[in-house]
Amino acid sequence: MSYEGTKLNKVLYVEDDADIRAIAELALQDVGGFSAALCSSGAEAIEVAPNFQPDLILLDVMMPEMDGPETLQELRKLEATQSTPVIFMTARIQRSEIDEYLSLGALGVIPKPFDPMTLADEIRRMFQESA
Repeated sequence: MSYEGTKLNKVLYVEDDADIRAIAELALQDVGGFSAALCSSGAEAIEVAPNFQPDLILLDVMMPEMDGPETLQELRKLEATQSTPVIFMTARIQRSEIDEYLSLGALGVIPKPFDPMTLADEIRRMFQESA
């Protein structure tokens, strides 16, 4: 899928851990200059996404109730996010796991723990490589 011509300004970040969410908020907004909506669960992301209309979704893999892949499946059912690019974030980065996330349509996988100073650049690189 090509995102050529699409600007990357708005990022929807889904992460159940409040501390990681706070670090990512700084990394995305203060360091990266993105407009970010932060959600603590897949269910919240499904509620927020249609109104926020993100240019990219950053999705934690391991979350209670609805994990990242399940959340992605539900977001794909919404008109507003059916083709929004997704990047998974996870500590589970075995080659087979990364291949599985990519097979779900993710642009890439960012390993946790991530570097708050380079997160925005990493997201932009993955986004531009997919254009």
